[in-house]
Amino acid sequence: MPHHASDADIIDRVLEGDVDVFEALVDRYTPVVWRIVAAKVPRQEAPEVVHDTFVRAYRSLPGFSGRHPFANWLSRIAVRSCHDFWRERYRRREVTISSLSDESRDWLAGVSSEDGIAGGNPPPDPAARFEARELLDWLLAHLSADDRMVLTLTYLEGLSGREAAEMLGWSTSKVKVRSHRARVKLSRLVETAGLSTGESR
Repeated sequence: MPHHASDADIIDRVLEGDVDVFEALVDRYTPVVWRIVAAKVPRQEAPEVVHDTFVRAYRSLPGFSGRHPFANWLSRIAVRSCHDFWRERYRRREVTISSLSDESRDWLAGVSSEDGIAGGNPPPDPAARFEARELLDWLLAHLSADDRMVLTLTYLEGLSGREAAEMLGWSTSKVKVRSHRARVKLSRLVETAGLSTGESR
């Protein structure tokens, strides 16, 4: 397949039965999918989720209308693949928690503040930033897949309610309701873990 071939040309060829040319779309959009997935699942799990995204895209290709760019359509599939990853992880509850420094604990104590999930600037020390993010992932993993994804998109990534709704295939009102409920659940989890008072577990 020529390198300059358009997405539409490649898709037409695939739908006509030349399935091998789908590899051109994989090569073209792997960086895009990787950026989405790597920000939402553990890095060691990212290759499998990226692969799953392209498998889903291939299977769903007959339903691609072409009304929006292929990259947008594929990005929504990538987000939903991450969503399904956390739904399965939540069922298995395969999560662990590491010990935290006081600096990381203080930063994460802001999780229920009005400033957003992170509660201000992250710790300046790289090691503290890493362990703080590790606990944030642990906290989010104790929420349902729906709650985790809506918080990740709206608070951590700063998407608008409309943008998050498009990514998740939800209505904007559902995003607003689920986002609020998820924040309440996360705040309770922070309290239960003793993070708001700096207590040791």
